Amino acid sequence: MTKKALIIFNCQNDFFPGGKCELEGQVEAAANIQRLLNAARANNDFIVHIRHLFKDKAAPFLAEGTIGAEPHKSCTPQKGEQVVYKYTANCFLNTNLQELLEGAEIDEIVICGGMSHICIDAAARATVDLGYPITVIYDACATCDLEFEGEIVPAKYVQGAIMAALSFAYGKVISTDEYLAV
Repeated sequence: MTKKALIIFNCQNDFFPGGKCELEGQVEAAANIQRLLNAARANNDFIVHIRHLFKDKAAPFLAEGTIGAEPHKSCTPQKGEQVVYKYTANCFLNTNLQELLEGAEIDEIVICGGMSHICIDAAARATVDLGYPITVIYDACATCDLEFEGEIVPAKYVQGAIMAALSFAYGKVISTDEYLAV
């Protein structure tokens, strides 16, 4: 039997409306994360909450010790669920995440959360490099507008480009409904 881990990235206050770095679609993504959490909890899947923090109190968002860096009420970890703190885009770099996954004998990883263009992308690629099959739940992920060469790239296109790239070479990229129907 396949043992799955649901890894939720950066479901933190600063990414929600009123936060210092609001992500487009974050509220809708969080509703889907709740659905995934409910299913994972019912299936006794291994659950990891990743929280990105910046040690510099002057950081533009997710500064360690601020309300913005705290988990959003929609994604609060429950007893027995793991919380991993990271300080870089790569969730495996200088964290105990790989040890936790190995200790739980995880065979497959499902990821969701924010930011699609940084943490989700980095996590998917690093996870596959470590040999885990991966599923990205695209409608449980959120991102923001970016700028490149003086042009604003709308979040919709940032999300599409990241998910297209991940589905091309890294793993399954599916909706919450598709995932829960299996």
